[in-house]
Amino acid sequence: MAAIGSVVEGKYEILKLIGQGGMSKVYLAMDKRLNKQWAVKEIVKNGRDKNNQIFIQSAIDEANMIKKLDHPSLPRIVDIIEHENVIYVIMDYIEGEPLNKILDEYGAQPQDLVIEWSKQLCEVLDYLHTYDPPIIYRDMKPGNVMLKPDSNIKLIDFGIAREYKEQNLADTVSLGTKGYAAPEQFGGKGQTDARTDVYCLGVTLYHLVTGQNPTEPPYELYPIRHWNPQLSGGLERIIQKCTQLNPADRYQSCAELLYALNHYEEVDDLYRAKQKARLRNFSLVSGAAVLFLLVGILGQVMNISTTNDDYNTNIENASAATADSNKIDYYLKAIDIKPTETKAYEELVNTFKNNASFSVEEEEALTKKIGPHLMDLYENPTYANLAFEIGKAYWYYYDYGKNENSDNQTTRMISSVKWFDDAVRYGSQDSDFYKMAVIYRDIGRFNQDITILVEEASDKGKYLPYWENIKELIELIDDESEIVKLELYRLTIYSVEQHARKFKADGVTESDIRSVVESVKKSTNNVDVSTDKTIAIKNDVVDRFDLIAQEIDKAYRN
Repeated sequence: MAAIGSVVEGKYEILKLIGQGGMSKVYLAMDKRLNKQWAVKEIVKNGRDKNNQIFIQSAIDEANMIKKLDHPSLPRIVDIIEHENVIYVIMDYIEGEPLNKILDEYGAQPQDLVIEWSKQLCEVLDYLHTYDPPIIYRDMKPGNVMLKPDSNIKLIDFGIAREYKEQNLADTVSLGTKGYAAPEQFGGKGQTDARTDVYCLGVTLYHLVTGQNPTEPPYELYPIRHWNPQLSGGLERIIQKCTQLNPADRYQSCAELLYALNHYEEVDDLYRAKQKARLRNFSLVSGAAVLFLLVGILGQVMNISTTNDDYNTNIENASAATADSNKIDYYLKAIDIKPTETKAYEELVNTFKNNASFSVEEEEALTKKIGPHLMDLYENPTYANLAFEIGKAYWYYYDYGKNENSDNQTTRMISSVKWFDDAVRYGSQDSDFYKMAVIYRDIGRFNQDITILVEEASDKGKYLPYWENIKELIELIDDESEIVKLELYRLTIYSVEQHARKFKADGVTESDIRSVVESVKKSTNNVDVSTDKTIAIKNDVVDRFDLIAQEIDKAYRN
């Protein structure tokens, strides 16, 4: 234990003890050289205690993770000092109170204040989720949010945060605070991702705005107006969506949640009632407005003509540009002019795919443009086709979670589901893409849900329709590009490798599965590859054929 008045490393004078846990203590210290206060976390080593060794490694990992981050809502780690028997972590000293203490003292917090805190938390979580590699926080709760005297917040305690690793399903075993943690954080029910933090944040908002602790009876998240009828119906809907048990039913990112919070009044019951009242009032005076409308028609026609010209000019300039960056700028300008027209969005997505990659930065640019106008785009008859193209961009090109050691195929499929579902929901069954959109959506949903279904022993009967969807999609891609074909062939091979026994149990015959694999093998060898990416995919598929044959043998062995 550091003595009060002692100096660590000849620099940090220990002033007082300000906090402690089972294996660590936190002191307030003064930097004698800079005349600045720091928090010093002291961790005593105990070589005989295995739990202590695990805690030390966790603390070091946490410190190293925070040290590379730079965001105003995150504490800074400025030094890690390791001695023979103790480790000191030097970090920002944060003045203020954790939100759990404020709840204990004052109860439920004002709605407007909670929404403002929520926006700040969305921004810092989005920063973590879009970091490279992405960081999933996993322990959002009032006790880990510090409210500073300037009314801004700081997110603390990264003890169970982790870097996102594609398909690393074993990363999530009973971590998090029960009551606040998402279902996938317990019992191996799938991998944690950005939607896990969306759930935890939703529960945190629930606690802050109602004063009802989710770790105490009744242990159930009632609609917030059950506790306080004066709260917003819009905020109630947002919290209910955040806390859906199925991650696919939540907001898919904190950026999406932030947009909802910025517009929560627009889905409020009272707001909608006011809008209807305004519409009725408008009807009473509409006759008087006709004259003014007629006067303005000419000017409006001229404005529309100018707008159309500007929109088309930007699209033409984009088509003529040689650099993708210039094309993107022109398409973004066109979208700003007519945000409910789909052509510029479609061309923007096609440009993103030019280098066979749909990056997180490109996704953010698209989301910022399309998100505020989705409700209006739903009314556009061409939106379904746009949604289908965005879905394919995610399915084949999305970079989130990808690294040199792991492909992110599962993430890509899951991320595409919303868009393919929109293509089905708003499209016509007579459209060219409708059938493919249904299959893409259903394959994505299978991969999204199967881990949880396996854990719950409720996956029986899911594999046969999944197999039929794969076979049907193979038949539909004859005229598609090399990357589309190869990605589907890889998905087929991976699915056989992972689920051969399940396919058999669900009634897929050995002759059927061997016939499809042989067809995929032949088609793969016939694909002419022209890029490093497709060469790598083709080699990966070809290298697995012997392994797949062995898996089929094992699965169908008597």
